[in-house]
Amino acid sequence: MTSNFQTSLQKINRLQSFIALFLLCTLLTILTDKFFTPENGLNVLRQVAVNICISVGMTLIVLTAGIDLSVGSVLALCSAVAVGLFKNGIQIPSLNLFIGFTVLGAVVAAVVIGLLLGYFNGWVITKFHIPPFVATLAMLTIARGLTMLYTQGHPISNLGSAFAFLGTGWMLGIPVPVYIATTVVVAAIFITKKTKLGRYIYAIGGNEQAAKLSGIPINQVKIKVYAIAGALAALGGIIVASRLDSAQPNAGLSYELDAIAAVVIGGTSLSGGKGTIWGTVMGAIIIGVLNNGLVLLNVSPFWQQVVKGSVILIAVAIDKAFEKRD
Repeated sequence: MTSNFQTSLQKINRLQSFIALFLLCTLLTILTDKFFTPENGLNVLRQVAVNICISVGMTLIVLTAGIDLSVGSVLALCSAVAVGLFKNGIQIPSLNLFIGFTVLGAVVAAVVIGLLLGYFNGWVITKFHIPPFVATLAMLTIARGLTMLYTQGHPISNLGSAFAFLGTGWMLGIPVPVYIATTVVVAAIFITKKTKLGRYIYAIGGNEQAAKLSGIPINQVKIKVYAIAGALAALGGIIVASRLDSAQPNAGLSYELDAIAAVVIGGTSLSGGKGTIWGTVMGAIIIGVLNNGLVLLNVSPFWQQVVKGSVILIAVAIDKAFEKRD
């Protein structure tokens, strides 16, 4: 009897994100007739695409028992650089040289910069044994300052239809950001399920000392996951800039909190070693649906923050309760 009860609890634990999303959607459908429509559904998916990109990278880090507070600032810096390169290129007067960038060239450059910033985070954490919280908090400030210096505190606007397509375009009736987020999710699931890197990530988060004794290159794996997270933050920044038709120097504020919330609500343990990419996707969708529903219900933005914080707290409490029962 006890065994059957524990099995049932484990099944509920695995499905808790789905159950929460279903109950939330049901409640919002009852409260407002504007929620359960195809147009609103696509709008929610477009809105959550950025958080999904960032949250996937955050999940890989949290699975190693780390954290990255810098993703919002990295997003802002990389989006500003991408837009600046696309619009103004690189001018070297002393050589009488001008280097122009296509949309693809600007996107690649931004993603590479994001990857390098993430790589630097991982290198500092592993080389100097600095806690991830402290190291990435420092990068949060550095990247935000560099963004302000690059933009001089002003938005870079009027990007044109080619760049805007990445954030506002449609393909086969589905927003382009949804395709981008889906590609990221599929790639991340493949990495975690089918590659040596994925097995190493879970092993490090489960027991770092045992993983080290098993010959797993701890530092290399950590650097790689922080680099991936940086690149995905940059990709999210491209979507944000193209959707707004400008790079805002204050873009990405509190995005790291939404990413952490998605990871936690999706069932990934902050202690590492436990969680899935798919769970994080569900967590991001829950946050997006919650935000969308509160807006449709005309709830004050201030109360929205209170509700979101409460949901995160409840999600962590439920996760800890199930951990004690396991």
